[in-house]
Amino acid sequence: MDPRLEDLMRPLCTLTALFLIVSGPASAEDGAAGVALTGLGGEQASITRAELDALPRVKISVDQHGATHAYEGALLGDVLAKVGVPRGKAIHGPEMADIVIVEARDGYRIALDLAGTDAATRSDRVILADSMDGAPLEDEKGPFQLVVEGDLRPARAVRMVSAIKVERVR
Repeated sequence: MDPRLEDLMRPLCTLTALFLIVSGPASAEDGAAGVALTGLGGEQASITRAELDALPRVKISVDQHGATHAYEGALLGDVLAKVGVPRGKAIHGPEMADIVIVEARDGYRIALDLAGTDAATRSDRVILADSMDGAPLEDEKGPFQLVVEGDLRPARAVRMVSAIKVERVR
């Protein structure tokens, strides 16, 4: 190799190696850190796999890409209660314009209306799942996945959920 090219490549290789070491791989073990939660007033918390397991468990079956899968997790409303988000009859008036933004590690984001995620408002359930077909979610889907029951296509089934925020539309 040309010595001049080698001199140019050495710093580039070093920077690349440092980037890979610092960023590290994303995996299902990230579930130990949990999902970041932000409430309407800026309240912040996170929910780990162990905390999700402690909530009432819900199972739903959905069709995704031509196959039916059984997901298990907790209702999104139960998860969001950790940051004081209203549920049930407390969702009325201005709360009807509140939105839930769900973000994934890969940058995918969706928005749901808060009332549409509440079991007292809508019969189809929205869950934060940590298992599919009886097994923990695989790395490319988990450790957490948002699953919306009744959707005709899985566009709102956010895999690798990293953050959930509730905001008021003004």
